[in-house]
Amino acid sequence: MEQKQTPRPSRRPGLTVGRVFGVPLHLNGSMLLLTLLVTVLYAEFARRQLDLSQFAGYLIGLGFVVSLLGSVLLHELGHALTARRHGIGVRGITLELLGGYTEMERDAPTPRVDLLVSLAGPAVSAVLGVAAVAATLALPDGTLANQLAFQLAVSNVIVAVFNILPGLPLDGGRALRAAVWALTRDRHTGTEVAGWVGRAVALGTAALAVVLTLNRLLAPLALPLTLLVALTLWRGAGQSVRLARISRRFPLIDLARLARPVYPVPTGTPLAEAQRRRAEGARPDAALAVTDASGRPVALVDPAAADAVPPARRPWIAVDAVSRSLAGLPALPAGLDGQGVMEAVRTHPGAQYVVTAGEDVVGVLHIADLAQLLEPKRKMNT
Repeated sequence: MEQKQTPRPSRRPGLTVGRVFGVPLHLNGSMLLLTLLVTVLYAEFARRQLDLSQFAGYLIGLGFVVSLLGSVLLHELGHALTARRHGIGVRGITLELLGGYTEMERDAPTPRVDLLVSLAGPAVSAVLGVAAVAATLALPDGTLANQLAFQLAVSNVIVAVFNILPGLPLDGGRALRAAVWALTRDRHTGTEVAGWVGRAVALGTAALAVVLTLNRLLAPLALPLTLLVALTLWRGAGQSVRLARISRRFPLIDLARLARPVYPVPTGTPLAEAQRRRAEGARPDAALAVTDASGRPVALVDPAAADAVPPARRPWIAVDAVSRSLAGLPALPAGLDGQGVMEAVRTHPGAQYVVTAGEDVVGVLHIADLAQLLEPKRKMNT
């Protein structure tokens, strides 16, 4: 299971179904696929083992899905409540096809807190697994209750063991990151190491699934799902390595240097004329600001909207028609540090940000310029 905090805009969490201990709970649309798949597969298994009717088998399959989701929810609550206890806000828990993830407002401040938060989920799953094993042994063999307890025991033990593997984005990967962080005093190094180990875990998972399937120790229907898990781990590990490299460059963010200057043009100025004046200025890449009669900036020309106007029509289109009001654009104080800038961008995603000094507009930050600074080797659209 995953604890997620990134400088990028969050994934869409899905349908909000309520709150648990004050934490918003979301269900991803992929849960419908999981519900259908597990219900059908487990219903067939239950009918063969317990000699039930088809309808009863499906009811049992659906009940198992609900129990499994409850186990995953408790796992994620382990992360969420431990994080909150250490002063880390929790935005929500999302349950999806391959389990779930807990989205936090910020990363752990110390390796110790990171370790405690990461291990809380597997610890909950382990306790649930032990309890389910005890229930399995206590209940009569061949009964419905015994079968449900057995499946919950297997599910929780697998979740606990698998998640403790030392590779991001798994919980064990966060624990490994915390250990490397404590040894090197560099969080980014810990994230990169755990990310590369996570890629090895993904490859090992895929290889093991193929070997078990070829030796008929894993049901053929389970192979695609297992390979999907391996692919998800690979992508998550790669994303962790990439974000570690991006985070290293946060101190390079200097709004005074990164923001483009503002070139003012009066309201009503034809777009072609405004672009001509800017081209003749000292900074052809300056942001066009529309000013009112008193010379006060009130809007910014949207570069995408301006580029969409055919050149032949630009002499007849006023800048106001392709502008956005400053009141509708997010603002960044000029003295904001790199971490603060990234948090503001994550909270208020956009293409442009007004850079201010007091009440004055001193520049405009284009998200493409920020992305180019953080990932200079990637091609970005400007």
